[in-house]
Amino acid sequence: MDKISRVLIVATSRKTRGGITSVIKAHETGEQWNKYHCHWVQTHRDGPSWRKTIYFAIGMVDFLIRLPFYDIVHIHTADYGTEKRKQIFARITKIFGKKLIVHLHSSGPEFSIGGKYRNLYEYSFTHADKVILLSKTWKQEVINAFHLPEDKMEILYNPCPTVEPSKPEERDKYILFAGTLTHRKGYDDLIKAFATIANKFPEWRLKLAGNGEIDNGRRLVKQYNIEKQVDFLGWVNGQEKDTAFRHASIYCLPSYSEGFPMGVLDAWAYHLPVVTTPVGGIPDIAVAGENLMLFNPGDLSSLAAKLEILINDKDKYDTIQSASIHFAKVNFNINTISKKLSSLYSKLSYS
Repeated sequence: MDKISRVLIVATSRKTRGGITSVIKAHETGEQWNKYHCHWVQTHRDGPSWRKTIYFAIGMVDFLIRLPFYDIVHIHTADYGTEKRKQIFARITKIFGKKLIVHLHSSGPEFSIGGKYRNLYEYSFTHADKVILLSKTWKQEVINAFHLPEDKMEILYNPCPTVEPSKPEERDKYILFAGTLTHRKGYDDLIKAFATIANKFPEWRLKLAGNGEIDNGRRLVKQYNIEKQVDFLGWVNGQEKDTAFRHASIYCLPSYSEGFPMGVLDAWAYHLPVVTTPVGGIPDIAVAGENLMLFNPGDLSSLAAKLEILINDKDKYDTIQSASIHFAKVNFNINTISKKLSSLYSKLSYS
């Protein structure tokens, strides 16, 4: 009979915007959540400093009360500010002699384990019983930073959300971007590339969902005289997010760095063909022109060309879309991810 451990999940609030929250919500639906009596300790919420302080304090109290009765602590961490908080939980976990899992969701090594922030992460990574990475690329980054042994690391992809996929008759002629509007995410590159083909396809639109540099985006749109073909949706969630993805025909994320982009996983869940860059975990699974339309970050002419192909070439559209369906149903399905996570918890229970 399997020994069933109890697992504390330490992560941001379920009310916080962002990838980690989306991942935990997906994990909640998996078989391992109830099997291992998982409890989500919520340590951070977006907003003013007083709210962040309150959430951290409440999360710490929740953590300390429950820790004696749990066996494994699974900490989700990301970039610099996140690890400042999470390192405290990691240290307490080891003081109590509990098993520690550190799960990295960083947007780029320069924002976390690389460069000037390396020492901040060193304790958590070297004292963890298991380190979860989002891709082979990230695994190599951690090896380079901390020289961790191979058997200490696990690659676990983020899961696609569980949604009702789009039907062909629901799709409208627009390209969707979803994410924070910053240059790292490449929204400005997408605007510039779309501007070069907008006149060819006057019935097509570009919709950008997310907060961030919206004013700068509007200036770019005006500069390229494409105001009539571009919409800024702001931050979308719930029904608004579902509507944005359900009615899109193409998803595009022109990022310069990523962990494993949640927007791409969302697009696969809705069975949308994806145009993106080979960064973060994407190279693990990408076959250019067969399952993704790929271009190098900042290559605007190539980006425009990839978009134009999907708009014009139905056979290519169907090929890339079929790959998205496969990813959603197999590689990145929540059941696949949950079984791997359950196996990891089981192995730690006996180690």
